[in-house]
Amino acid sequence: MRKVLNAIVIVPLALIFLAFAVANRQFVTLSFDPFNSGNPAVALTLPLFIVIIAVAMLGVVAGSVATWFGQRHWRRAARRHEAEAREARQQLADLRAQGGYSTPSRDGYGATLVPPARLPPAEARGAARPLAIGQDKPGVTL
Repeated sequence: MRKVLNAIVIVPLALIFLAFAVANRQFVTLSFDPFNSGNPAVALTLPLFIVIIAVAMLGVVAGSVATWFGQRHWRRAARRHEAEAREARQQLADLRAQGGYSTPSRDGYGATLVPPARLPPAEARGAARPLAIGQDKPGVTL
């Protein structure tokens, strides 16, 4: 499928480039001397289509380099997050080794089954008791 899509895109582009090259065969002088245009110190005489295609390629390369430099912030963040995730996975493996847990199993839906945490009772942690059904605040009935 991908080869067919590439052919659908590449063949017409190749035909367009070929037609462009045939239509722009005349030679042009490309001068790199801004002070002496009559007798330039550095000049190239090339077919026009080569000049235009080369400039287009340079534009693509310049745009790619600019985009790459512009995305450095996101690449740095991705590296930092990957390092944090690696560290968290290592900490999780260490905690599982200390608690005697093996790697978690998965249920039939792909969810990870994690053994229940060993927490002290809610009152010992200073947490409020759960609200009863029909109560908005502790002790207040609706």
